Amino acid sequence: MNPSRLIATAIALVALLLPAGAGAAELPPPASTRLVYAPGKIVPIPASIPHEAGDMVDKRIIPDLRWIAKRFPLYVTDGYSGPLPNGTHVGCDECHTRGSDHYNGLAVDVVPIEPSSHCDSDWAAITSLALWAEPVQNEPVPPFRWVGYEGDAGHGCGNHLHLSWNHAPAAQFQLAEWVEVFPVGPAEGETTPRGRRARAPKVAQGPAGGISQAKFGGLSPRGGGD
Repeated sequence: MNPSRLIATAIALVALLLPAGAGAAELPPPASTRLVYAPGKIVPIPASIPHEAGDMVDKRIIPDLRWIAKRFPLYVTDGYSGPLPNGTHVGCDECHTRGSDHYNGLAVDVVPIEPSSHCDSDWAAITSLALWAEPVQNEPVPPFRWVGYEGDAGHGCGNHLHLSWNHAPAAQFQLAEWVEVFPVGPAEGETTPRGRRARAPKVAQGPAGGISQAKFGGLSPRGGGD
């Protein structure tokens, strides 16, 4: 195991011993997921989820994101990156790799609620979240399509965590036909019979995220960026 992974794992273990982090660190992964075919829309992230002013995502992942934010103290530094119908642009301009889920509003970059550019105790909750979403490297738990953290270039403890939701193939700046989520409320747009797990179709897609190797600008002053 590389040194940075050892540090991150150690922080996660420390979180298990802390009252504030124990409950979150022991959460089991989502027991079921479903496919949401309800029309998507790029909307502002609600105030209940700490985030940089102006950050937006596809509304279909907001229930999941709100649920996560209640259990893992985090701060969203970027969500949707692209043009809006009114001609303005939101998100980190040209910071993401070609084919990134940020261009569809189905990915977020997160850092600790307390700013820190060093892999220290402030990152315990983020490391726990990363291990919750991806207990084994390159094997994310559904509904996540890609988790960027330790072992992924431009990500990790002291940098930022990237989370992508699984979705139907979609062109850049287009809304996906469906999105896979874990149910946290009324099953809006659900087409899978109750009591059965919705298995997302296997689709060939481009890169889920990552920092562009051609441009590294646009990093958040809070320490995030992707």
